[in-house]
Amino acid sequence: MSEAALQTRPSWDEDLKLILAAAVAAGDTALGYFRKTVDVRWKNEGRSPVSEADLAANDILKTRLLAARPDYGWLSEETDDDATRLSRDTVFVVDPIDGTRAFISGKDLWCVSVAVVHHGQPTAGVLYAPALGEIYQATLDGEARKNDAAIRVRDPLPNERLQVAMAEDIAGKLAAPYRDRLARVPHVPSLAYRLAMIADGRIDGTIVKKNAHDWDLAAADLILARAGGALRGLDGTPLSYNRPIVSHGVLGAGSGPALPALLAASKPFDAH
Repeated sequence: MSEAALQTRPSWDEDLKLILAAAVAAGDTALGYFRKTVDVRWKNEGRSPVSEADLAANDILKTRLLAARPDYGWLSEETDDDATRLSRDTVFVVDPIDGTRAFISGKDLWCVSVAVVHHGQPTAGVLYAPALGEIYQATLDGEARKNDAAIRVRDPLPNERLQVAMAEDIAGKLAAPYRDRLARVPHVPSLAYRLAMIADGRIDGTIVKKNAHDWDLAAADLILARAGGALRGLDGTPLSYNRPIVSHGVLGAGSGPALPALLAASKPFDAH
């Protein structure tokens, strides 16, 4: 983007303010359906549920965000993909409810995930967990915050057991010396929220299974990075968003000190 264009486009802080208000409106609407009987259908050949709350939240986000930024592209789990997004410098990347299975089951661990992605990189991100009363936010040049307080990843001691969130079958494939250092925490159904737990220091890392999508990751990726952690491919490369294919291989996420060892121990996994 030219210098003139950068001077005329909204700032990342302005984008953050916009997506925060939209995420809260969408999340509060979804909360109105929570722990009630909702219509649910199945997509992806019956593998993924979508509820009427997902669709209602998606409608709010799409209407508000594109009305405010009509020149931005749109990528959402609950909207048919439109290839015109690939021609846009800046794109909204949205998961109206990350953790739909938890939502349907009446569990609190679900959130609204909204990111602004510019030239493949997240520049503003919000996670709103209405049932928990928690808001995570960050911009590319600002600090990560949870409910208006700055957050930072944990810095584990060299011989300290690492708190990790991953399924038992995944943990069992890690290299043995590293596996012996781990203390697994209970399953966290929302991937975005799991990454936020690394950002605020509650856990040290996680392995993300193959086929996570841009909308699962973009906002949490930025929040984690601004808190001192990172989300990486198993070869250590950062993620790029708003590509023709929006799914990713196996990923590792962790605090700065914990991540290199986690990636090294994950070599048995195929990242492709």
